[in-house]
Amino acid sequence: MGACRSVWRLGGCAGVVLAWIGALLVGSSLALPPPATCPKGVSPLNLIQTQYQSIPGADTGFMSGVVQSFLHTVQPNPFPKDLLVKLVEERGNINDVKQTIKEVLLYEVGFLVCAAIGIVYIILMPLVGLCLACCRCCGHCGGHMYQEQTKAVHCHRRGLYWATLLTTLVILAGNICMFFTNQLLKVSVKDSSVELNNALDNLQTYLTTVPQQIDSVLIESNKTVDEVTRSLNDIGPLLGREIQRSLEGPLNPALKSVRDIAKVVNRTSVLLVGLNSTLTQLQSDVTVVQANVCSVRDSINSTLRDPDCNGCSAYQSELQKLTFDNTITIPNLNELQSAVDDITKANLNSKVKEGEYLFASIPQRVTNDTRDIVQNVNQQLEVIKRQISLVKGDIPVSALSKISDTLGEAQRYIDMYSPLAERVEMIRWGVGIILSCVVLLVVVCNLLGLFWGLVGLSPQDDPTERSGTADCAGTFLMAGAGLSFLFSWLFMLVVLLLFILGGNVYTLVCQPWRSGQLLQFVDTPGLIPGFDLRKTLSLKSNLPLIEVYNDCEQNRPLWTTLHLYELIDLNDLLNVSKYKEEIQKHFDSNEIKLPTITLLTPEIRKKLHSFSDMAHDVDLSSVTQQINNIFSINLTETADMLDQLATVQINTSIKEQLTQEANSLRRIQSDNVTTIIPQLTQLNSNIYALSVIASEINGTVGDVLNKVVTAQDFLNTNTTQIVKAASREFLDCQMGYFTTYADWANLTITQQVGLCGPVAEAVDSAEVIVCSNMMESVNAFWFSLGWCMIFLVPSIIFSIKLAKFYRRMKHSDV
Repeated sequence: MGACRSVWRLGGCAGVVLAWIGALLVGSSLALPPPATCPKGVSPLNLIQTQYQSIPGADTGFMSGVVQSFLHTVQPNPFPKDLLVKLVEERGNINDVKQTIKEVLLYEVGFLVCAAIGIVYIILMPLVGLCLACCRCCGHCGGHMYQEQTKAVHCHRRGLYWATLLTTLVILAGNICMFFTNQLLKVSVKDSSVELNNALDNLQTYLTTVPQQIDSVLIESNKTVDEVTRSLNDIGPLLGREIQRSLEGPLNPALKSVRDIAKVVNRTSVLLVGLNSTLTQLQSDVTVVQANVCSVRDSINSTLRDPDCNGCSAYQSELQKLTFDNTITIPNLNELQSAVDDITKANLNSKVKEGEYLFASIPQRVTNDTRDIVQNVNQQLEVIKRQISLVKGDIPVSALSKISDTLGEAQRYIDMYSPLAERVEMIRWGVGIILSCVVLLVVVCNLLGLFWGLVGLSPQDDPTERSGTADCAGTFLMAGAGLSFLFSWLFMLVVLLLFILGGNVYTLVCQPWRSGQLLQFVDTPGLIPGFDLRKTLSLKSNLPLIEVYNDCEQNRPLWTTLHLYELIDLNDLLNVSKYKEEIQKHFDSNEIKLPTITLLTPEIRKKLHSFSDMAHDVDLSSVTQQINNIFSINLTETADMLDQLATVQINTSIKEQLTQEANSLRRIQSDNVTTIIPQLTQLNSNIYALSVIASEINGTVGDVLNKVVTAQDFLNTNTTQIVKAASREFLDCQMGYFTTYADWANLTITQQVGLCGPVAEAVDSAEVIVCSNMMESVNAFWFSLGWCMIFLVPSIIFSIKLAKFYRRMKHSDV
């Protein structure tokens, strides 16, 4: 029969891990069994996203809107990017000093106007207070203890009372705001170190997590390479079993049928041996019986011919038929025995075992024939593993470690100076409390003056006769005015300094920080020496800092945020199909030769045909008839007839002879029952069993030959295609591991690695701490203090005028 040989061609390992995928590109499945499902490989794990510490959001103060509106009114100009860039770049070496100063003054015109007003306030308040004191000491400016009584005096007093009350309440509201903002600033400064540390910890965690995530991707690539390596090392069992699975469909039934026909031949051989043995013994025993019967028959004939035998002549013709001459013959039995012997010599079981051995040796043959190519591919897999590990060098991980070191240094400075900052803050808080308490003292003096004036004044009394309570009210009002003159200019100086500092910090830092203009300013080329993201990351295009921040604000990965696609061609790196041309070049470098499996040779098939024909030609029905003829012989009947004949004999001698001859026939019949009949029964059983087998042999042999011919034709015709299809499926499976990893790695690197939301949160947290919490509180404090200082002016005027209506006069209006 045709040899079963397959060729599996693989490409050489010329620098790529997929060089062995050549068989993927050849062969067709025809009508072959469907390939088995590819075993599931190691599933890549999803990246574990790090949990970060919560960062509090912006706590908008209750005065933020008012203060910001005021500052927007004072400074309506946009962020002076060009001016700041000019100042920073020239670094003191200003060519046109006058023009630069003019630009600065024009930008700060709003602050300058407010500062001028504050300076005027600072200068005038003590001067006016001094002049007023001197004037009053001279008896002028209300210092003369005399009050003219007119019809409208009460109306004037009431108007001044309500004006003073309203002004005092406004100052009280500002004073309350001072207390609140002073406490808020204390809390903000106290929490700032913790919040800054949390933000920096989150950044440190993020900077530590990014390299770990990159390592996770590389580890998964190693797992994929190891999985393919294990599959290649087990190529014999894996690929060989697939080939076996495709071949065993037609092969197993054929082998089973040959094994079954071998059993039939063995049973037939056993039956023929038993049959021949029984026939030989039976023929020997029948010959002995026949001789005994003939001897008795001759004696009976001699007795019946005796003249003294009465009535014997009538039985002579009947006794002449007394015989046991029955020979059993089976036509074509020798030919059947010869056919069975020929098949037995062919040893069908050995043919089956040989086929099974060759079938079982397919995995080992695959292993042997692919040993060299597997070794080369494994070496190349190690090269690929090293190449993949080098990809980490293309990612600027070292920059992350430098940033991490800088953040660590910043945290050490924060921890170092936090106690000092807390002590300074306590001093500042105490100063704020003192300022607030002084303002509160003015408010208390005004309120006490208003209260005691309302309680102690009697409108009908003469001004010289006013009660002590009313006079005390006037004294409190004058005390409030005096305190205002004494401290207001100092407080306005504080307001001026905090206004210049806090207002400019808000307009130049906080406001552009929130709008993104500050990042654009920092990103100005050459502003910070050595700071250029494009050069640092070796990018082809410019990478604005504001773009990085916006991407991080949307929690995008580093792949898109830092334009890493300009550094690494990920599609090319993860493209597993780019090696097809190289695979084609090395396509014919290796082959697998399967062992030749010949189920039955033509000679054995011919012997099986002969065996089937001989079994069909054996006439077992005639043998059964011969056995029945022997079964029908009954010598006892003849013996009974001789006994009857003996009873009518007169001659004693003849009577005895007939009786003896009858007894001889009975003995022969008895021996026949004990020896011949069992052998006939055994022979009949063998003949029946053989007839049953003979009736099935023809169909069984035909079925066996059909299955064998079908299986042999299948092996001769389709084995090559089966090997190619199984090889293609095996290599598809291995390539699937790489494809799965490539898809996972592409998705992970481009969408999951380095989600930079924590960076934007850290920047926002710094803005919240510096601007929303601290600077908002500072601005609200000076705004509240300034509010109080502005309203102290009408408070002084109203208080001094109203005090005249409550103090006891020395001169009456006559």
